[in-house]
Amino acid sequence: MSSVVLVERAGSVAIVTLNRPDKLNALNQELLAALYGTWSELDHDPTVLAAVLTGAGEKAFAAGGDIAAMSKMSTNEAKSFSDLGHTVLHRMESAHFPIIGAVNGFALGGGCELALACDFIYAADRARFAQPEVSLGVIPGFGGTQRLARRVGIGRARELCLTGDTIGADDALRIGLVNAVVPHAELLPTVRVLAEKIASKGPVAIAQCKRVMQRGEDVPLPVAAELEAQAFASLFGTEDQKEGMLAFLEKRAASFKGR
Repeated sequence: MSSVVLVERAGSVAIVTLNRPDKLNALNQELLAALYGTWSELDHDPTVLAAVLTGAGEKAFAAGGDIAAMSKMSTNEAKSFSDLGHTVLHRMESAHFPIIGAVNGFALGGGCELALACDFIYAADRARFAQPEVSLGVIPGFGGTQRLARRVGIGRARELCLTGDTIGADDALRIGLVNAVVPHAELLPTVRVLAEKIASKGPVAIAQCKRVMQRGEDVPLPVAAELEAQAFASLFGTEDQKEGMLAFLEKRAASFKGR
């Protein structure tokens, strides 16, 4: 794994840190490629049951794309850069484990889009969010025009994308962009506890729940309901289902094996 992306393992939880603090963790091709490799490696490790994504340093989660690099791009290079960003974010969404965004500071442009690819987001009280691309003469290129609307509604998303305005953590909570706001010093400890809680549940069920919710989001409700019913039924063929229900009846903690 690259030095621009750090990975720490704490049992079944992986802590993934964007590590360009001198550049406010701005997203360039090297970092995106390293991030794709990181998620691919973790997704092939069945012992990883939850992950946390955060940024190094005190100021930023990720302060957007690397403008110095982007300013020199041709049309074809910009398309390749956008494609790479979409590929990384799709890789996050298709991972077998949930990813919690721990936004510790600025999440601007591509940084906000990266957070939106997380299953949900906890923010430090000093976090700031924006899709400011129109101020640079472009638009979001890593899915911001699409994922933001799915998260906060089309009206809020249009307002943020068309004005480029920055909002604080409390406003992000109010519109549903983040799930919770906590003091900066408590962010990672809080999210670690949450990730460990998720990792203690049935791994096959967690993976199926993530998959069904994601796939069901963009199809008609009857189709989504059938996806859910099929996944629900399939879990009755797993050892985890038998252990989970037996543990409940025996009033003890379940010991899941992920199969």
